[in-house]
Amino acid sequence: MWILGISAYYHDSAAALVKDGRVIAAAQEERFCREKHYAGFPVQAVQYCLREAGLSLAEIDNIVFYEKPFLKFERLLETYHAFAPRGFRSFVRAMPLWLKEKLFQKRLLQQAFAEIDPALDIRDRLLFSEHHLSHAASAFYPSPFEKALILTMDGTGEWATTSVMLGEGRELRLLKELHFPHSLGLLYSAFTYYCGFKVNGGEYKLMGLAPYGRPVYVDLIRAHLIDVAEDGSFQLNMSYFDYCTGLTMTNRRFDKLFGRGPRQAESEITQLDMDLACSIQTVTQEIILRMARALRREYGVGNLCLAGGVALNCVANGELLRDSGFENIWIQPAAGDAGGALGAALVGHHLYHERPRLSHDGRDGMQGGYLGPAFTDQEIETALQGSGLHYERLAENALIESAAAALAQEKVIGWFQGRMEFGPRALGNRSILGDPRSPRTQAVMNLKIKFRESFRPFAPSVLQEDVADYFQFSGDSPYMLLVAPIQPHRRRPLTATQQALTGVAQVNAARSDIPAVTHVDYSARIQTVSAETNPLYHRLISAFKARTGYGLVVNTSFNLRGEAVVCTPEDALRCFASNEMDVLYLGNYRVLKATAA
Repeated sequence: MWILGISAYYHDSAAALVKDGRVIAAAQEERFCREKHYAGFPVQAVQYCLREAGLSLAEIDNIVFYEKPFLKFERLLETYHAFAPRGFRSFVRAMPLWLKEKLFQKRLLQQAFAEIDPALDIRDRLLFSEHHLSHAASAFYPSPFEKALILTMDGTGEWATTSVMLGEGRELRLLKELHFPHSLGLLYSAFTYYCGFKVNGGEYKLMGLAPYGRPVYVDLIRAHLIDVAEDGSFQLNMSYFDYCTGLTMTNRRFDKLFGRGPRQAESEITQLDMDLACSIQTVTQEIILRMARALRREYGVGNLCLAGGVALNCVANGELLRDSGFENIWIQPAAGDAGGALGAALVGHHLYHERPRLSHDGRDGMQGGYLGPAFTDQEIETALQGSGLHYERLAENALIESAAAALAQEKVIGWFQGRMEFGPRALGNRSILGDPRSPRTQAVMNLKIKFRESFRPFAPSVLQEDVADYFQFSGDSPYMLLVAPIQPHRRRPLTATQQALTGVAQVNAARSDIPAVTHVDYSARIQTVSAETNPLYHRLISAFKARTGYGLVVNTSFNLRGEAVVCTPEDALRCFASNEMDVLYLGNYRVLKATAA
């Protein structure tokens, strides 16, 4: 049975294809259309999924949309009614779009699919899941657990902002939930907005900024913005927020509380921004940890699955792993709305059609997250011809040795191999790589390669078998969703000059023998690399280790700031030509700038 899942019309639209409960293909539309966080119908992602399986749309048994638009419309109307007459301007702007398009999403979907196959009427094949059910399904069904609690936290779905479900076999059962407007995701996004970053995209910047600050506003946040119960449930004081009925996240009362208005985008990041980031990160971690501990005590289940946008907060995830009391935690790598497409397809298979789960033999069912398109050597060479770049085809062993040698010489390389990753993280197939030993690597990659803020940390891809040698962590983190401390024996004392650094200048102090992946709080966001899941990437890191003694590399996504991660060889070549990357390894080809030929 073939089931296609769709998420669309909010942000990060995507498509995912499942056959008999097994994930065949999944991709975000932004990778094809090149518009980051694209919200429209994922036509190219759908076409890719069909192409990957060799199917026509007519051969799909069901199409499942990831949420129920009527429930969302109900929440919108009830919210405006509750806050009236506040929010009239927002209401006037929202209603025409809902009445024209979103309320009649079934018709909108029919029209979109008719562009793919004009002869096909999909009405009898179209199903609708619920937003948090889709998230929960995406977390539980691919997990390695037969039974688990599922915690879903995000901005909001139809009504739910936090939900707890129990997964057992093929069944999902709702245990409890919190409703809009009380949302941990929206609270974090409010601070994202206030600190000058984009909502639904800049939250990871706020998380990366947090270690530069101090938690001096924690008590103020607790006293005025949020009331947290012993079990981690919470209520927000909505008099400080404007997202229910306004056109912004926060209001003047929020400004007065912290002594200024929202930071203008691209303006200087101040100590206040750093301290706010640190404070809201601290509060967020405390709430998630308190909630998880209470769930562990209440239900006695030792496995926990996570999904929803908040599950991308890898610092909080690291705390959960260490201190929540759960024996095992598994996080859906596409935890945001893109992953809702996969969850919707799995809801169709396991709940609508009542089909049993597949056994993953103790592993998860995400195939390392490598669920997007791959490209043949012929397709790559066609892209290379006329590019103006110097290239040569290498045997695999020579390719590995060349790339390892370049990294050992502190060069920054592009690494484009195999199937594209599903989810926001590059996991070694659409990556930019560097030497973790070099104190220059972080600044070069941020400022000259990615063209992004200097404070942004980089993640290490480390051989799974070597992870405990570098980090206080002994498990598996294949999806770069866990933060752990650097091992004490790798840390380096700071000089008096380095200790005197403040603000984002702290990034310039080398804190360990792997400074390029050591954040200012001596932590790192880890990706463990397995020879089974990604043998080519594992071989590359092993070859780098043979040359340097270090079994890890710096890994960041293959894109420029503000752009989606590259999908095709053409995307990779454009990106490579527009920055100061040294070498590109594109499939079996080594590519140099024309001047370096």
